[in-house]
Amino acid sequence: MPDRLLGLIKNDRFAMSALKAVEEVGPAKAYIAAGFIRNRYWDSLYAGVASEHDADIDVVYFDRTAVEKSRDIGYEQVLEHHSPTGMWQVRNQARMHMFGNHPPFTDLSGALCHWAETATTVGLRLTQAGDFQIIAPFGLDDLYDHILRITPSMKQHDAAGFDRRLAAKRWRERWPELTVVGA
Repeated sequence: MPDRLLGLIKNDRFAMSALKAVEEVGPAKAYIAAGFIRNRYWDSLYAGVASEHDADIDVVYFDRTAVEKSRDIGYEQVLEHHSPTGMWQVRNQARMHMFGNHPPFTDLSGALCHWAETATTVGLRLTQAGDFQIIAPFGLDDLYDHILRITPSMKQHDAAGFDRRLAAKRWRERWPELTVVGA
């Protein structure tokens, strides 16, 4: 199943450039996730629709030893200097629990489970050996099946936030065949 996603990414020069930059100068074992991956895949489902270059490139990693926001800002500056392909947003997920009043997360996968939508939690990284690694705590089915589904955490803590995101992002306009499974 990952071949569908990997084939798309391998043929996307912009995506490959971003993945290579993260591997070369980004945080150790960092993934590009969120809309950068989801949007590319869902745009590919619509004939004649070229994937829009996203406003930001979300880079996620997990490091309990250095949770200062300044470290993420430093990575953003290094990535921008190394590869000015987009607006880099680097976030150490080891500190993100504070924004939702959650207990500390234990790993990257656990942190991603607290994001808003299941298909958004898919991340991809390129290793030094040139292999791809995927992180997808909810699996790839919702991404592949074109389903925007609220995560259990979002449903429990901020179900109205899911609806606000859906309206603000205008995803139903961008992807008219999108199936939405909300609160």
